[in-house]
Amino acid sequence: MNRHFNTAGPCQSDIHYMLSPATRLPQIDRLIDQRNYFIIHAPRQIGKTTAIQALAQDLTTQGHYTAVVVSAETGAAFSHEPILAQSQLLIAWYEAICFWLPAELQPPDWSHCTTLGQALGLWCRHSPRPIALFVDEIDALQDEALVTVLRQLRDGYNRRPTGFPVSVGLIGMRDVRDYKVASGGSDRLQSSSPFNIKVESLTMRNFYVAEVVELYQQHTDDTGQIFEPEAIQLAFDLTQGQPWLVNAIARQLTEVIAPEPSITITPAMVEEAKEILIRRQDTHLDSLAERLREDRVKAIVQPMLAGQSLPETSNEDRQYLVDLGLLRRDPAGGLVIANPIYREVLPRVLAQGPQDSLPTIAPSWLKADGTMDLEWLLTAFLEFWLQHGEALLKSASYPEIAPHLVLMAFLHRVINGGGSLEREYAIGRDRMDLCLRYGEVKLGIEIKVWRDKKADPVVKGLEQLEGYLKRIGPAEGWLVIFDRRANALELEERLGETKLQTSTGQTVTVIRA
Repeated sequence: MNRHFNTAGPCQSDIHYMLSPATRLPQIDRLIDQRNYFIIHAPRQIGKTTAIQALAQDLTTQGHYTAVVVSAETGAAFSHEPILAQSQLLIAWYEAICFWLPAELQPPDWSHCTTLGQALGLWCRHSPRPIALFVDEIDALQDEALVTVLRQLRDGYNRRPTGFPVSVGLIGMRDVRDYKVASGGSDRLQSSSPFNIKVESLTMRNFYVAEVVELYQQHTDDTGQIFEPEAIQLAFDLTQGQPWLVNAIARQLTEVIAPEPSITITPAMVEEAKEILIRRQDTHLDSLAERLREDRVKAIVQPMLAGQSLPETSNEDRQYLVDLGLLRRDPAGGLVIANPIYREVLPRVLAQGPQDSLPTIAPSWLKADGTMDLEWLLTAFLEFWLQHGEALLKSASYPEIAPHLVLMAFLHRVINGGGSLEREYAIGRDRMDLCLRYGEVKLGIEIKVWRDKKADPVVKGLEQLEGYLKRIGPAEGWLVIFDRRANALELEERLGETKLQTSTGQTVTVIRA
């Protein structure tokens, strides 16, 4: 059977290209040997389940432990009914254990047990080996059901290794303090209690570039299809080694863009694969976008997209976004969006509301031969903003960057015929940069917001636009200034455009809206 790149569920070595999962969790063996309870938390689809299943199989095969992975997902529907949740988990766990383990290592019938603690204790007393238990999807549980499970694990902790599992690992997206509970006016545990017996909270790293090379080489070895080194490097740069993205890029390349093994994979194909992923917004990217609705995510992501400095936020909230995989700490300092693909996805998702609210816009910026005229585009934008801009600001879910999102929604309609829109933003720069490409036309756009008690940003904006145009190469330039001051003139009075020159003499268009 031919292997392929996996983008759905745990990897299976007979049908999927995969790396050894143990290399990304090197300290687990030590924690288990020390009889520790621990947390493994990492973003969705980074390889947690694949790694922990492989670990459990290895531990059992080596003969020192009986190790198995069970899931908490079947109890998720009973957050406020812990008795029902446990009943569902007891059935699901028994079936999973009997599936994964040979008969001599399986537990005795525990159908008479009413709690997880009772069932696990029974199994451990009859087991010929110490039991290592890994509970996947633990944060699928919430509220009373979650607290009940955690307290039973803590209660049995002192009876290990003969009366309770010698080691327990809880696997999910969040650290234990971020598990959802309805108590004390908060929706989080706020601390490790009632699982304060855990020794460590571990996370799984992304792939290194050498591991991406190794993964893609498996496909080359199987099929003979070659990846140019520059293509592999670009795939790593775009994904920063995020495992789902690494596999998703490769899957598009080998099954959609270049399905014939005789076709060599080039950097241009990788760019095409990236665009396909961003447009499709598969489950992984869609679930990532869902996080943008959370208040503590919004409090950090909104100023980042606007290029503003972060407001006062807790270290716990910032770490939460890192743990979710939305952000990473740049070695050069500061928080940044985790990878260039996420950097594209986040504003596109946020612009979807305004984009869905757009009226029908005739492509008046296109000539008869299908090429773009930037002066016609400018006229179309000014007319659009005058008629619809202010009203559409209300459809944006992030009010601080509402003008940016509505402008991007308009430009997405523009490029529907076959162009692209790239974005740049970073903390503390107070700007967002856009690069519109359509055929031979390349337009660099600097977005600035004129806020209360601030000076007119035109001078700083021209300087920043000049630097941006140098980075993207020969291009036309727009500086778009949205006046959001309380005493701003009415839109009909302030809307307009002028031509100004940068310090190097390039003529650019300044739009005031």
